[in-house]
Amino acid sequence: MAHEFRDETDRDRYAMYVDGELVSVLDYRDGTDAVSFPHTYTVPAHRGHGYAAALVEHAVADVEARTTKRIVPMCWFVGKWFDEHPEKADLLSRGAAD
Repeated sequence: MAHEFRDETDRDRYAMYVDGELVSVLDYRDGTDAVSFPHTYTVPAHRGHGYAAALVEHAVADVEARTTKRIVPMCWFVGKWFDEHPEKADLLSRGAAD
């Protein structure tokens, strides 16, 4: 299976495709000092395969590599991901992206 991650800037989201089919999305709001992640969604037929977690990991790594911005985990799933990855806590911000 081929996995592909895309930053779909025209839709303000990261997306994950498996064999060309959209399986999960992570919406974002890009502010001056922070990026908010307000919503994560996985297509119901593709749930339970870890796609959302892989997508969040990709998005966090992308923000970390390309910017100095902090991340605001507005979505419960993103917050849970950070709870499970305390080594990334230095990327967190407490306020909403402006």
